[in-house]
Amino acid sequence: MEATSRAVSIPVPEPDLLTQVLRQGAQRMLAQAIEGEVAEWIEQHSHVRDEQGHRQVVRNGYLPERKLITGLGQIQVRQPRVADRRHEDERELFSSKILPPYLRKTKSIEELIPWLYLKGVSTGDFHEALQAILGPNCPGLAATTITRLKQVWEGEYQEWSQRSLKGKEYVYVWADGIYCNIRLGEGDRQCLLVVIGATKDGKKELLAVMDGYRESEQSWTELLRDLQRRGLAVAPKLAVGDGSLGFWAALAKVWPTTKEQRCWVHKTANILDKLPKNKQAAAKAKIHQIWMAETRKEATTAFDAFLEDYQAKHPKAAECLQKDCDELLAFYDFPAEHWAHLRTTNPIESTFATVRLRHRRTKGNGSRTACLTMVFKLVQSAAKRWRLLNGSELLPDVISGVPFQDGLRINQAAA
Repeated sequence: MEATSRAVSIPVPEPDLLTQVLRQGAQRMLAQAIEGEVAEWIEQHSHVRDEQGHRQVVRNGYLPERKLITGLGQIQVRQPRVADRRHEDERELFSSKILPPYLRKTKSIEELIPWLYLKGVSTGDFHEALQAILGPNCPGLAATTITRLKQVWEGEYQEWSQRSLKGKEYVYVWADGIYCNIRLGEGDRQCLLVVIGATKDGKKELLAVMDGYRESEQSWTELLRDLQRRGLAVAPKLAVGDGSLGFWAALAKVWPTTKEQRCWVHKTANILDKLPKNKQAAAKAKIHQIWMAETRKEATTAFDAFLEDYQAKHPKAAECLQKDCDELLAFYDFPAEHWAHLRTTNPIESTFATVRLRHRRTKGNGSRTACLTMVFKLVQSAAKRWRLLNGSELLPDVISGVPFQDGLRINQAAA
């Protein structure tokens, strides 16, 4: 992915007094922590002595001063040197857990760099952007850092995409095809096949991101088969997606017991696209009445009313709704607490809004691999903010096959 050529001027503020005080305090605290870590190591080896009773593991001055870039800016660090005077075969190397040997930037800064890039800051603007955040003295954060990081991200993606899924179980999955600005020839854009799953604990996880040809049945089948090969043995109870025939045909082959739920956001957009603009607002309100109904019976009544209103004059819109009736109302057979999560592919759509933002801000389309890697890192970042499913305590009932009607257990519904 190439950087934008647009010049950005970012003011670099001088650190205020409070920032300077905080920085000095952080420096003292870090020094005390490292001193304590070294003292503890030496005390743990106080029994190691030579024939004359002299300690063999002792302090030996300080290592050269290091400059560390933190969220408060640059601070200077002195680490005590530890000498182990035993024979070379018996020596133990002291390595600080607080301050590893090659650390030059704190983890928060390491995470800041990809965050800035992935959010749309071009490589050419990085130095100024980081100076504005960290202060004027922030060496080692040139544009070449991003090039190295992208190589690291690519390796991380390859490792992640081959990870074992043995013992994993996902109760629900959301699937979608996301189109990016990578051109494949003949005008086609790169399509990324994305699957997010909900674990039996109610946590959402990125399950798969794969480069596919459009949203074909073959591409989706390859993705689902790959999940099986890597150990995902238990089929999800419900899959949520748009009307792409490729995914649903693949699902029937690989996970035939998984129920289907069509995304109401996609379906609404498809229906409205077949209506005149002056009819769309009223139609949208009527569609809303269907999927927000409290019971399947009420939803079916609203469903039939929509067909009656639009069948004669707008048959394509009515047909678009009617063809997926059962799949659109599948969520009624699951806990009502889960409905907000199951009626749409929002977990994917909201996450990939950031992906589209990045593509709008990049001048070049980049490569297929770069696009896959970028998507992987963006979703990793977004996943930190994903919340548990509502009513996660009901997932064991879903897993064990407890029947639900209109969002309630059958015995509750009968009462």
